[in-house]
Amino acid sequence: MSALSRTDTSAFGRWWWTIDRWSLAAIGLIIGFGALMTLAASPPVAERIGLDQFYFVRRHFALLPVGITLLIGVSLLAPQQVRRLAVLGLLISIAMLVAVLFVGGEIKGARRWINLAGFSLQPSEFVKPFFAVVAAWMFAEWRKGEGFPGHLVALAMYGLIAGLLLLQPDLGQAVVVSAIFFGQFFLAGMPIIWIVGAIVLGVTGLIGAYFTLDHVASRIDRFLDPGSGDSYQVDRSLEAFMNGGLFGRGPGEGTVKAYIPDAHADFIFAVAGEELGLLACLLVVTLFTFVVLRGFARVLGEQSLYVMLAAAGLLAQFGVQALINMGSTLHLIPTKGMTLPFVSYGGSSLLALSVGMGMALALTRRRVGRGGSR
Repeated sequence: MSALSRTDTSAFGRWWWTIDRWSLAAIGLIIGFGALMTLAASPPVAERIGLDQFYFVRRHFALLPVGITLLIGVSLLAPQQVRRLAVLGLLISIAMLVAVLFVGGEIKGARRWINLAGFSLQPSEFVKPFFAVVAAWMFAEWRKGEGFPGHLVALAMYGLIAGLLLLQPDLGQAVVVSAIFFGQFFLAGMPIIWIVGAIVLGVTGLIGAYFTLDHVASRIDRFLDPGSGDSYQVDRSLEAFMNGGLFGRGPGEGTVKAYIPDAHADFIFAVAGEELGLLACLLVVTLFTFVVLRGFARVLGEQSLYVMLAAAGLLAQFGVQALINMGSTLHLIPTKGMTLPFVSYGGSSLLALSVGMGMALALTRRRVGRGGSR
C-alpha cells in the first residue's frame, strides 16, 4: 500500500490518501478480535442448543468478507453519495420495520426479525445509521435559514421510527436512536425549550416503559436488587471477569461460555474477560474509544454542517452501542440485548455496522476545501 504515489488519481489511490488509515486499522483490529472471540465463544453455545459445533463460526466467517467489502466500498463514496444511500436505505428500513410487525417471527414476546431468502434480518439495526445521516441532512437544510423546516421533518421521522421500535417492542434500540437524534439536534442548535421538552419526554418515556413493559420492569428491578429475580447471566458474567484476572485463563480455556446462553452475542465481552483478562479488555475499550474520538477530531474543522452532524451521529451510535453492551455485561446498567460492534455474533449487526462505519469513514475523509456537502 505504501508504494502508492500521492499523484495516483485512480479511485483507490484517492481513497487511500484521503481515508483515515488509523481509524481503518483500529476497526480492522476490532473485527479481528471479534473473529477470535467467535471462534472461542460460539462452539459451546451451538452444541448446547443441538447444532453443529461450528454452526455460528461458519455463518460469521461467511458474512465477514461481505461486511468488509461493504465497509470499504461505502467508504469510497462522496458525501452526496452517502446521503443518497442513506435516503434509500432509510426508506427500505422503515418499510421493513412496518412489515416485521405483521410477518416477523415472534421470539420471547417480541417481533424484531424478518426472514428474507432464508436470512433472518433485524431491520432496527439498519435504520440507525441511515436515520443518523438523513436526520443530519435535514438539520443542515434547516440551519441554512431558507425557510425549510428540516428540524420538523427530522422530528417526524424520529417519531415514526421510535414508535415502530416500541411496537416490537425494542426499548434499547429506541433509546439508541433517541440518543443519536437529540445529540444531533443539540449540535444543530436545538432551542432551549426543546431541550427541556426532550428531557421531560425522555424521563416520562422511561417511567412509562417501566410500568407498561414487563420485561423492562424486570430488568430494572433485577439491576437495583439482584435478589428480586433471575440474575443468572449477569452473575456468571461477573464471575468470568473475576476468574480471568489481569491476563486471563488463556484462549479457549474459559468455562463461562458453557453456561451463559448468549455467550457468543450479548455476553461475549465476559468470555473475553475470562479468557484474555482485564488488560486485553482494556485494550478493546481503548480501540472503541480511539475510533470515536479520532472520528470526532477529523470533523472538528468541517465546514459542512451536514457532514459534521452525520459523522457525529454515526460515531455516537458506534460508541453508545459499545457502552451499552459492556455496561450490561459488567452490571453497570440494566441488561439489554445489544451486540458489541463487530465482536458479537449477529449477521444484521455486522452488516449494518459495516455500512454505518463505512459511511463514517467516507465522511471523515480529507477533502479539498472541506465543504463536502455535495
